[in-house]
Amino acid sequence: MAELRLGPLLRYADGASATVWVEASRPCTAEVRCADGARGEIRTFQVAGHHYALVPVTGLTPGTATPYEVLLDGTHVWPPPDSPFPPSVIRTPPEGDGLRVSFGSCRWAAPAADAHDPVGPDALDTLAVRMAADPDGERPDVLLLVGDQVYADETSEETRRWLAARRDLNDPPGSEVADYEEYTRLYYESWLDPEIRWLLSTVPTCMIFDDHDVIDDWNTSAAWLEDMRATPWWRERLLSGLMSYWVHQHLGNLTPAELAADPLYTAVREVPDGTDLLRAFASRADADSSSVRWSYRRDFGRVRLVMVDSRAARVLQEDSRAMLDPGEARWVREQVLDERGSYDHLLVGTSLPWLLPHLVHDAEAWDAALCRGERGARWARFGEKLRRAADLEHWAAFPASFAALADLVAEAGSGPGAPASVLVLSGDVHHAYVAEPTWRADGPDARVLQLTCSPVHNSVPGYMRWGFRFGWSAPARALGRRLARHGRCARPPVTWRKKGGPWFGNQLMTLTLTGRSARLRLEQARGDGELATVRDTTLTPA
Repeated sequence: MAELRLGPLLRYADGASATVWVEASRPCTAEVRCADGARGEIRTFQVAGHHYALVPVTGLTPGTATPYEVLLDGTHVWPPPDSPFPPSVIRTPPEGDGLRVSFGSCRWAAPAADAHDPVGPDALDTLAVRMAADPDGERPDVLLLVGDQVYADETSEETRRWLAARRDLNDPPGSEVADYEEYTRLYYESWLDPEIRWLLSTVPTCMIFDDHDVIDDWNTSAAWLEDMRATPWWRERLLSGLMSYWVHQHLGNLTPAELAADPLYTAVREVPDGTDLLRAFASRADADSSSVRWSYRRDFGRVRLVMVDSRAARVLQEDSRAMLDPGEARWVREQVLDERGSYDHLLVGTSLPWLLPHLVHDAEAWDAALCRGERGARWARFGEKLRRAADLEHWAAFPASFAALADLVAEAGSGPGAPASVLVLSGDVHHAYVAEPTWRADGPDARVLQLTCSPVHNSVPGYMRWGFRFGWSAPARALGRRLARHGRCARPPVTWRKKGGPWFGNQLMTLTLTGRSARLRLEQARGDGELATVRDTTLTPA
């Protein structure tokens, strides 16, 4: 008999359809049955001995919350009979209603309930507890997880014990994950957490990777990549990371129409074992990042989300360095500007913040100038060492791409049909803040903000907290200007100022978007099991 190994995860939901992701213990037919009669079923597909299904559910009624159950080969497997949680539901938005979006990034798997948690309460666990206590209360319509859903290079003590039982940790990559099977262990550890499992079963999610989903500083530079490719374990690590990301995260980001048109998804489902097909796909992605698109677009009524791949789509050669390859940049532009008057709010998801504390931005732009040879070969070698040591690889480290995003945001937010807001949603930096840009010329009509929120469940050393606070200060700006002059850096097309933060802790931001109004709430997980409101503010009036 097939058993439910992982899931269900409610991934996509619109007014009439949804997708539900599951992993089963053996090949079977996965079925979702809703209380109102809506249903869907599909055969599992196989990758590396694991059996998965993304079940398309049709016949849903707009504006309803419908409990559902999961069956494998006709046998009920979800919800479990002893579940302490309310029924998992598929909520379908009514036409023209508002949208509540919660987002964050950087989640270490929480330890067992009776174990000490060294980084404090998990914000997603805490959200789940609040929702379960009040099933009819406020909840997100969609949860955006903007990077570092798993940590392939920072494994838990329990996972290290599991790794040690299958291989010698004295051999590279040591206690980091090495292959597909070990990646699946990370997802089990993270998504079998009871509160997280229930939360992901009842709130739709959109996801994108960041570096720790593969390795810290993934694709920092061409020199970094060359060094990694010279190690004997890197290729298997990268291919397994991309394969597991495609299965566990990427597929659920796609709409039912996109899934139906995806040739790889079709091919993997049509063969007894899709491992070789998926591995060949990952190999092509490694050889030519422009052959694969991980970015995607979702429209939620009159709210548009364009989720941008800030990791795998990079051009790393110093003479043409870019956050996005030319094809990816064109695609992002097309998604932002397509039917521009049809949305009231534009959300640009990118795991890495566009606007950083001023000193950090200037240091990254200066370092990029050194690495491309503005001050000679000796400074270039120093710049590469500094880039790796200090993680100087955000949008600011790709100056042309930083400016191009500023230009695109200005164009999207200007003129007839402009949205009320353009909001750049990011994580990565283990704290939260709000920053507002001002264009030196031809600024947009829309309200534009950088909203950064992380971690969901992680920590940041005290010296880094001090550094992030100092980075916004007037002395830091003066120091940054000196670095920029030394690097002969061009002035960026925007200036910006901090409107809130920095805030430190395990936290989530929530946007409430109704008509042309936008409201932001930042909540932090407290030791008493509550999410405490730190900031609640109107971004755009009704």
